[in-house]
Parts: sequence; structure tokens; C-alpha cells
Amino acid sequence: MAQMRAGIDYIGISAVFYCHDGKGNFLLHQRSDKCRDEQGRWDFGGGQLRFGETPEAGVLREIQEEYGVRGKIERQFPAHSLLRHDRGKTTHWLINNFLVRVDRRQVRINDPEKMIKIGWFPLKRLPKPLHSGARLSLKRYASIFSSLNF
Repeated sequence: MAQMRAGIDYIGISAVFYCHDGKGNFLLHQRSDKCRDEQGRWDFGGGQLRFGETPEAGVLREIQEEYGVRGKIERQFPAHSLLRHDRGKTTHWLINNFLVRVDRRQVRINDPEKMIKIGWFPLKRLPKPLHSGARLSLKRYASIFSSLNF
């Protein structure tokens, strides 16, 4: 019997983070060819929630796993669905989004298998190509992002 897959066989639940340094710069990473999808694209970061884990705990765990740094949640955005087509299959994820401040000096690539490189960027000069989920979230939350005062 085949194992059921989150986002394909049932709705996956993900915690996504927008890490910033408090000075208007956001941390993104370029996805490696070992990522599940959208290889080579730039992404803010995130991951699937574990059973019994709150979205807040999940997002802080994911930041530690991906960037090796502790974060401070500053804001949670409304959740939204992310529907995509990947290799002929429709995927469906429920995305919980968080604005998180991190200490820029402590950030590192903590998951080299899934990241090619990382960088800090102001919102007006994000690298391309962006992950489709990142593009959708930036559009969906444009008013929230534009209201941020750093």
C-alpha cells in the first residue's frame, strides 16, 4: 500500500515564515535540486506542521532547522490555501504565515541539501525567480507588507 502524501492525497498544513532583520531586509534561500518542487527558485522558507504541533511552534522549529537561528514571531497573517499543479497533479496546502525577526549575524544555511544559497533582500528587490507560493503571498498580503515600518 502506497503511503499517503501531504498536499496531494490530503490537504497539507504548512507554516511559512518571512524572516527579517528589523531594517527592511528579508531572508530568502534558493532551493536546491533535492527539494520536493520548484527547484532553483527563491523562497522565504517554511515546512509542514507535525502532528500535535501548533503553527507557532512549527514555524520556530522550521526556522531553526533551515537557518540555525532562533526567531521571534512578530505577527501572524491570515491563513490561506495554496493550490498548484506539480508534475500533472494538483497540490493543496493550507499556509499559516508568520513575520519573524531573526538576528542576521546568526543566520546560516543549516540545511545544505535543500539550499543552494541564502541572501538578504528588501521587498522591492527580491531575487528571481520566486517560488509560486512566495509570489502569491506577497500579492495577497501586499497591504500588510507595505505597512511594515522598519
